[in-house]
Amino acid sequence: MNPQDLKTIMGSGLLSFPLTDFDAEGNFDKKGYIERLEWLAPYGASALFAAGGTGEFFSLTADEYPDIIKTAVDTCRGKVPIIAGAGGPTRFAIQCAQAAERAGAHGILLLPHYLTEAGQEGLAAHVEAVCKSVKFGVIVYNRGQAKLMPETLAKLAERNPNLIGFKDGIGDIELMSSIFLTMGDRFAYLGGLPTAEVYAAAYKALGTPVYSSAVFNFIPKTAMQFYEAVRDDDMATQHRLLKDFFMPYLAIRNKGQGYAVSIVKAGAKIVGHGAGPVRAPLTDLKADEYAALEALIAKLGPQ
Repeated sequence: MNPQDLKTIMGSGLLSFPLTDFDAEGNFDKKGYIERLEWLAPYGASALFAAGGTGEFFSLTADEYPDIIKTAVDTCRGKVPIIAGAGGPTRFAIQCAQAAERAGAHGILLLPHYLTEAGQEGLAAHVEAVCKSVKFGVIVYNRGQAKLMPETLAKLAERNPNLIGFKDGIGDIELMSSIFLTMGDRFAYLGGLPTAEVYAAAYKALGTPVYSSAVFNFIPKTAMQFYEAVRDDDMATQHRLLKDFFMPYLAIRNKGQGYAVSIVKAGAKIVGHGAGPVRAPLTDLKADEYAALEALIAKLGPQ
């Protein structure tokens, strides 16, 4: 798949980040991961992000990463495109990007470099080094310490034709508007705040009609229903689902730091598609939080 094909897919529908399956000891559970991807693939996501944020990229080792990406590509071949997460220090991000390309992934989402602050010049050098290390498409993720400004993105886009997408995980409306007005249709845009459904209508108004759904991991039918309501400007359905599910869901998620991933793993377990525990430093939901989520999911009916 060439970068422009990936750009087209980026703007064509709901995207999601499958969980990475771990066994009771916290090791990669390949069989469980295959079963998860086979379950999710038919529900209609336009692409799946293997080893992304919800897939706990930040806890994966260099040895297990290539196997996770190859497993996703092989399992979903002919069903749904796979975009791989890549990130961390520049040289490690390059290793991940090149491993993903060898495995047959259709592109990468370049996650933040983590921890250290960096100016625009350094951030640009980081992104450009990764872009130039591969031929397939790169989507950059504005989040945390990796906050790229419009003028930086414009220069990067000019020098790197395979930089085709922008995902926002910051939520700065002024910045997002400036980026969209600067870059126009040079990028495909993706809303990427945690529990993106809450912000979906607002981001659509900013020129970003597509987002990534974490809840697709355990309520795929409802996730697609909500996306279709956003696509069709069906505010009644959006408001109903926000009131009945998403806002109570956020109340549980906000009880613990790092719960944006933990609550998704809990949800998957509740619906019979458990992915094992989260890896440290994340922690799993407490018993009362799990019970509250279970009751909330039950109200949605079969998926």
